Amino acid sequence: MGVKKSIPKIDGKGLVTGKPAYTDDLSPQNALIVKVQRSPYAYAEIMDIDVEEASAIEGVKCILTYKNVPEGLFTRAAQGYPEPSPYDKKILDKYVRYIGDEVAAVAGIDEKTVDKALDAIKVTYRQLKPIIDFEKAKDSDILVHDHDRSYSLFDIGHAPDRNLASSYEMEIGSVAETLRQCDVVHEGTYYTEANSHCMAEPHSSSAYLDLQGRLTIMSSTQAPFHIRRILANILMMPISNIRVIKPRIGGGYGGKQAVHGEFFVALTTLRTKLPSKMIYSRKEVFQSTYTRHATRTEMKIGAMKDGTIKAIDMNVLSNTGAYGEHALTVLMVIGAKSLPLYNKVEAVAFRGDVVYTNITPAGAYRGYGAVQGNFALESSIDELADKLDIDPVEIRIKNMIKVKETSKIFEVMGEGREGTPMIIESCGLDKCMAVCLEKLHWKDKYPRQVIDENIVRGVGLAIAMQGSGIPHIDMASCILKLNDDGSFNMMIGATDLGTGSDTILAQMAAETLRVPVEKIIVYSSDTDLTPFDSGAYASSTTFISGHSVRIAAENMIGEIKRAAMRHFNTDVVDFDGTLIRWEKGNISLPELAQILYYSENQEQLVSSGSYVSNTSAPPYMVGGAEVEIDKRTGKVKLLNFVAAVDCGTTINPNLAKIQVEGALLQGIGMTLYEEAKYTSNGHLINNSFLKYKVPTRMEVGKIHVEFVESYDPTGPYGAKSVGEVGINTPPAAITNAIKNALGIRIRKLPVKSETVWAMLNEKRQD
Repeated sequence: MGVKKSIPKIDGKGLVTGKPAYTDDLSPQNALIVKVQRSPYAYAEIMDIDVEEASAIEGVKCILTYKNVPEGLFTRAAQGYPEPSPYDKKILDKYVRYIGDEVAAVAGIDEKTVDKALDAIKVTYRQLKPIIDFEKAKDSDILVHDHDRSYSLFDIGHAPDRNLASSYEMEIGSVAETLRQCDVVHEGTYYTEANSHCMAEPHSSSAYLDLQGRLTIMSSTQAPFHIRRILANILMMPISNIRVIKPRIGGGYGGKQAVHGEFFVALTTLRTKLPSKMIYSRKEVFQSTYTRHATRTEMKIGAMKDGTIKAIDMNVLSNTGAYGEHALTVLMVIGAKSLPLYNKVEAVAFRGDVVYTNITPAGAYRGYGAVQGNFALESSIDELADKLDIDPVEIRIKNMIKVKETSKIFEVMGEGREGTPMIIESCGLDKCMAVCLEKLHWKDKYPRQVIDENIVRGVGLAIAMQGSGIPHIDMASCILKLNDDGSFNMMIGATDLGTGSDTILAQMAAETLRVPVEKIIVYSSDTDLTPFDSGAYASSTTFISGHSVRIAAENMIGEIKRAAMRHFNTDVVDFDGTLIRWEKGNISLPELAQILYYSENQEQLVSSGSYVSNTSAPPYMVGGAEVEIDKRTGKVKLLNFVAAVDCGTTINPNLAKIQVEGALLQGIGMTLYEEAKYTSNGHLINNSFLKYKVPTRMEVGKIHVEFVESYDPTGPYGAKSVGEVGINTPPAAITNAIKNALGIRIRKLPVKSETVWAMLNEKRQD
């Protein structure tokens, strides 16, 4: 029927043939152009802003400043309400807190007019001293949010008087005492840098008033229902007066899990009564949306001589930039999606602070903290194995989590509820390890191969986990409608980011209904026409939205049987996807639909399904890297990366493979190429694709993705998530491979040739 089949994406042909699909394509042709003037300073107070000359320019229809927009505080983070992010942002503020922060917005009849008006706005600033170094931000005399009345909806450790956006700590057992009892203790500090999302489509939004005067927003957003709620709250409008439509999206990776330009087009259209649109420039995407949180992670990990890991201590400092969107939740995931991998420890501690600085805000990014935590943990595991003189594979096999086990961390950090542990119903780490070792030819290549006096190769690996949605919080729903030809309209709130979720959800509906996928007509992500869905984040769509589709389809079968029993006056009916059978005969589904819609007793068959999970079935993977290093230059070349993945049932194997390959590429970029580089005064140096380097096919060797056989009974048709887990292993796997090749340990990303070269020279001198 539907699942376990690599059918093409249902929107694929239209996209590759260039049909209008994206926000900019579908925006009203007469829309006003909206652009934003942005701060040239990392930290400043606006003393005066003069828009008189700009307002007089012919064709300028609206200018927004902090003086004429709503003043309320909010968070741009599109998360479940109440959001675990501080309310520390205004639409426009008297204070600007990073280079690129919004100062004013101009709407005009064309781009030339708007650019002229932006140049005519005169702003007088009082420059303030910024704090750029996140390791100096906590308790600094420089406060990023000084007396601005920012607050949080519940206790998240928000303390703006200490430059803390959030903080958290937990401990199970006594880590200090357990470490004292260990034969070997490893300590290390690991750094990851801010990364840019680099999605193909920039952030885009448009607005217009419909014939009833309701505000309609079209946006390339990952969470349309959250966008509607946030807009209604800060604009003080009823939710019923706002409609948010999500067309096709050209990538998001977490960067569109927030409100960005939607405020400006909404206010422009509400004030002018004219349609408007705002399409970010690439510089704005880099400089004024989101990055990944840069982190410093201090690790202590202790074990006995036989390799039994007894205690893990993880202490994190995270840089949220100018605003605290996603600050706490990313911090929590750093620990919650890494520490349970080694669940047999006697004691474990996790603590962290998320600090404000005067740089581009950090937010959601694929991996959402798990990749930062995995780099620190999986590097530490290799370093511990070195100290114990134990094979890094064997120490993992001995200590890693297995099926039908649990971890106290699940319960303490939010996965369990009311003292009930989350039992792992499926875990293919052992199978993944075997596949990765075989495909990488580990036995033949570990630890290194000396090619000649200058070239050496090494292999390294890492294990990883992620989640499948946020338990007890994420909700999804689906509505199915039977048409008079036996096809079904499926309305889902789930947001397809280009991942193919419309396709896999159609496959699940078809599987349940036992009809061809072609019979499922999908419409997604329109707050007026589709039911509620939390949004495309936290690897939730297959797991959470998939269950809602399954439930709606099961309910539709019940509706079909009920209608047939009523019409044919029988008590027993069977439906096999093609025929409805009863004791005296049978009829096809299209024939029944014709009877229902064109007979005397007409009836529309509609079903719905909603789902909130009590668990978050983790997908697992083992990633292995083979690198080649030229010792003369320190240049690291990735020859091969093998990913063995347990994501439960692969609903669409080809789409799942593409998801993992894309995630791996981003993880490789994070490891070897990517960093958002700032000057001492907070200027982002590499704010274009000319300067911000991402790996292309030329820089990456072979990538091999293989799925191990697995079935999770808590997932729809045994499925778990697959969208994020692939990004987690490359940083540790590649740096572990470098260590095995050269004997040097890289603890700061990205890996730079000059760093490798300098460390090799230092090693030679020793």
